[in-house]
Amino acid sequence: MILVWVKFLVCVVLILFFGTKLARYGDVIAEKTGLSGVWIGLLLLAVVTSLPEIITGISAVTVINAPDLAMGTIFGSNALNLFIIALLDTAYRRGPLLTKASKEHKLSAGLGILLIAFAGASILLSTRVWEGGICWLSIYSLVLVILYLLGSRWIFRREHNRPSVETASLRYKNISSRRAYLGFGIAAIAIIGSATWLATVGDEIASVTGLDTTFVGSLFLAVTTSLPELVVAFAALRIGAVDMAIADVLGSNIFNIGIGVACYDLFYGSASIFSAASQTHIITTATVVLMSLIVIAGLILRTKRKTLVAMSWYAPLLLGVYVTGAYFIFRMGG
Repeated sequence: MILVWVKFLVCVVLILFFGTKLARYGDVIAEKTGLSGVWIGLLLLAVVTSLPEIITGISAVTVINAPDLAMGTIFGSNALNLFIIALLDTAYRRGPLLTKASKEHKLSAGLGILLIAFAGASILLSTRVWEGGICWLSIYSLVLVILYLLGSRWIFRREHNRPSVETASLRYKNISSRRAYLGFGIAAIAIIGSATWLATVGDEIASVTGLDTTFVGSLFLAVTTSLPELVVAFAALRIGAVDMAIADVLGSNIFNIGIGVACYDLFYGSASIFSAASQTHIITTATVVLMSLIVIAGLILRTKRKTLVAMSWYAPLLLGVYVTGAYFIFRMGG
């Protein structure tokens, strides 16, 4: 049993290291192209920091045939990403974090609610009403992709018409574009290898501990694969780019569900991944929806000072909902 935990820790280190490199070079590329802070978070950083979740899930369904591990990883990562906002708020010393952010982030949070609520409902529909299979891809996955593309296009158009509130600073003048693209590619390859191994280790953990694969995916793998989001968000916060940090977290959530689940369904092949997934994921769905609503409330209310010493009112609520959801997943899985 000790060996499997050593493997897990090695995976954590590898994904943290190469995920950080991937996000950093993605930030360099964004700077070279002149994208704004929100655009960097939604369009580029959210995609590159979501790679561990996507690759881990694809590996889970193709290498070890564990659809619950894949779905648990991506659903759990969405919950953990929202908890990152509570951590960011605690670290931010200039007042409530969401008060300093653009109100436009509520569109991304709302799209995230729509996507994960539909994904959760698809699990119930595919097992009780209709599996939804069309050739090798479920109709539910196609709907998720369409919702993601339409919603993202709407958000990007609104952001394009809104002037950026963050000042651009050339922090990577000494890094050439060629070096940035090369570093990005090397880090991406390393992430693919590490994430493939991580899926196998996660299945081993479920076997040796007797834990349910839904719980393993929703907690252990979700925490590991969300490390890039955590690192990038805190890096953005350190340079004062609040919108970039929040856009990375919320953008990762909508990319995970809108594109990631469809990729799992495509690679799973043998059946609709929704019909193969455990209904325990509905708990994670409800957790993410509730946490997203809390974030939206924080963006709308825009309180002027933190309620507690270092936290705004929504930070302990996000923590409480996340821990409660993890507890119920563990109890049902056990």
